[in-house]
Amino acid sequence: MTAVDPYRQFLEAKVVAAPSLGLPCEMSDILLERRDGKPLREHQRAIVRWGVQGGRRAYFLAFGLGKSTIQVETGRVVLEKALGQLQSRDALAHDPIGLIVGPLGCRSDMIADAGQLGVTLRFVRDMDQVWAAYAEGVRMVLTNFETVRDGKLDVSRFTFSSIDEAAALRDYGSETFQTFLPLFEPVPYRFVATAMPAPNRYKELIHYAAFLGIMDSGQALTRFFQRNSEKAGDLTLYPHKEEEFWLWVNSWAVFLQKPSDLGFSDDGYALPALTFRTHMVAADIADAGADRDGQGRLMRTGAKGVVETAREARDTIDVRVAKVAELVAEAPADHFLLWHDLEAERDALRCAIPGIAEVYGSQKLDRNEEIADAFARGEVRLLAAKPSMLGAGRNFQHHCHRATIFPTYKFHDFLQALHRIYRFLQSEEVVIDLIYAETQAEQLRELMRKWDDHKAMVERMSDLIRRYGLEHQAAITMRRTLGVERVEESGDGWRAINNDCVAETRAMDDDSVDLIVTSIPFGNHYEYSPRYEDFGHTDDNAHFFRQLDFLTPELLRVLKPGRLAFIHVKDRIRFASVTGMTRPTVDPFHAHTIAHFTKHGFAYCGLRFIATDVVRENNQTYRLTYKTLKRDSTAVGCGSPEFLLCFFKLPTDRTNGWADVPVMHAEEEFSLARWQIDADSLWRSSGDRALRPDELGMMPPSALAKMFPAWSVQDVYDHDEHVAIGEALAERKQLPTSFGVLQPATMRLDCWTDVQRMLTLNGEQTRRQLENHICPLQFDIVDRAIRLGSNPGELVYDPFGGLMTVPFRALKMGRRGLGCELNPTSFRDGVRYCREAEAARAMPSLFDLLEQEAAA
Repeated sequence: MTAVDPYRQFLEAKVVAAPSLGLPCEMSDILLERRDGKPLREHQRAIVRWGVQGGRRAYFLAFGLGKSTIQVETGRVVLEKALGQLQSRDALAHDPIGLIVGPLGCRSDMIADAGQLGVTLRFVRDMDQVWAAYAEGVRMVLTNFETVRDGKLDVSRFTFSSIDEAAALRDYGSETFQTFLPLFEPVPYRFVATAMPAPNRYKELIHYAAFLGIMDSGQALTRFFQRNSEKAGDLTLYPHKEEEFWLWVNSWAVFLQKPSDLGFSDDGYALPALTFRTHMVAADIADAGADRDGQGRLMRTGAKGVVETAREARDTIDVRVAKVAELVAEAPADHFLLWHDLEAERDALRCAIPGIAEVYGSQKLDRNEEIADAFARGEVRLLAAKPSMLGAGRNFQHHCHRATIFPTYKFHDFLQALHRIYRFLQSEEVVIDLIYAETQAEQLRELMRKWDDHKAMVERMSDLIRRYGLEHQAAITMRRTLGVERVEESGDGWRAINNDCVAETRAMDDDSVDLIVTSIPFGNHYEYSPRYEDFGHTDDNAHFFRQLDFLTPELLRVLKPGRLAFIHVKDRIRFASVTGMTRPTVDPFHAHTIAHFTKHGFAYCGLRFIATDVVRENNQTYRLTYKTLKRDSTAVGCGSPEFLLCFFKLPTDRTNGWADVPVMHAEEEFSLARWQIDADSLWRSSGDRALRPDELGMMPPSALAKMFPAWSVQDVYDHDEHVAIGEALAERKQLPTSFGVLQPATMRLDCWTDVQRMLTLNGEQTRRQLENHICPLQFDIVDRAIRLGSNPGELVYDPFGGLMTVPFRALKMGRRGLGCELNPTSFRDGVRYCREAEAARAMPSLFDLLEQEAAA
């Protein structure tokens, strides 16, 4: 019997799928028809069964497909089955009870739908009302978001919960999400339901997954999304992870646009025609006002940004409302929804169109619901409201097929407003009139772009539903992506291998490597390839180091006794939006790495600090902003350096500490001066005298960035003078915000401050218009490590080869290079660089030719 490889088991466990935490359920457990005699539709019954079996699922159903019915029936079945289980164990003093949370405006429709299923759904505002309803035999209650946020309900007492119109959870940092996540964690069976996750915010989906307990938001962010290294918070879905992401989502969420996507009949679910009509009204472009600096504007231009958009919305109310009044007057028999965003727009609509009904925040809730119900019954012809008040949960399609909408960047509000009337069971063509001023054209274009994105996302998910249904095994078939077909390329003095570095290092001979230089992945901060062997494809630090547990002992084995391993790392910034803390924090990743390597037998002998540009870092993280410092300096951290950790393998002879094969340097090749310069890396300038701060402050920023570190260590350092130079630049508006000009220098010998950040193979990749590596390793770091840790002709190994920087530089320095890389694109580019270095090394120089001629 073949032994099971623990590493293979570890990789297979990476395959993601939603856990099944539900209850056994058969179709016979689900109602066949409502009390009014109408049958539950086949797609509704199939989704209820899938949800009960999963226990924690998301219902993303197109408007009109019965989302409320599915939620209530899911709750009824879950509570009945949970009651049977609990009675057999006498686990609770009361029967299981269920909770549905939704916006206030939808409670009448939800209660009516529940009644048709034989479920008495009672609206409650606190636990006293819950227990009063329970005493009357009510086992499912309904409440609003505010009641839960205000702590008026003990959510832990419920067995089943469903969040209706769950878009309120879409923002990780929102009060609703941060409050609901811990409150609902004790609820064993929980669901979310909405008709429309935001198409341009895929991260919204992982927040639903976090609420359901499918996967932590931080874990999902690092697994599926790549970070923009130059702009904080800019996360995009990895192209190579897109298929896996949607398959994972489809394992816990059902996206349904029509019953036939699940193989059922679409009878009764044909959507009518939808017509968008745009109406541009003139704006007074001569009334331009002044800019933020007080300078007069010649004319008004298109609104861009939040401030200008708000200004244009206010300044064009009259002309836009006049157009609404005109449209309403042209169709006196039609009922209209008049959507608006501003209270001033509502006031203008009331004045321009007599007899309209209004729903607004300061009006009593019961009055708002009374008006909305009357409009739904066709008793009111014209209704003005904000999407935030009536854009969720209400069904107005039976008597209304016309709406006017002003342009907005709030796509969620727009789509909700649209689908109050454009939904299944609508019998008329729906006409949406978009009224905008000519200075609001950009808003309209952005709105239509998001509409196109939404349709594309819907089609993507519909395709998955059609392909896999509700019982797909896609996550299991993804196991086939495991395994790497090994490819090796080599030349005079170098070898490059496309393979999993664990498998490759396992196959290497004992004591076969003279020096290890590598930049390990920084936990799950980045993924470098679509394969499960990728070390970045891990859940968290603990998971990452468990995979590294398979590699590090092999590195120790292949390294010669007494020789060095240089490990390049950087601490990780943990954003508050992921950790839930109030401000960014720093994960001491270098400390975890030291503990890991020493655990596996490496001896630690120190680290080198590699200074980084705090201004560039802030552009990547937004955690060191000057604005934050002015508001509250306790919320500002400090710049995060990189580290080069130094370890060694114990020598065979431990009486003197020398390596079995020592690295020896002749004085002419490695002088005392070179040692001192390599140790502290401070390249000092000289001159007739030290420059004064006012003279430095007059230099161009690009020249000053090179000059300042040398000046700061050549003269006695004065902090106030340091600040004065920066202030002189700022006064001339030449203090850059994209990079740091006045980098502080240091006299510490273990701090390298002169590493050239851009001197990497990525520079060559950019020149050749090839894909950049996510985390390139600077030549300076590699060169110094190779010079310090190896003799000419020795083998330098990098298990995370990337663009093969280490073998490339090893060749340049007269050593042999060996690199392993999982990503085939990076591997191929790295091979090209190694071949070029090999050719350059073989090419004789002019001096070589002169020497040969002289010898002849």
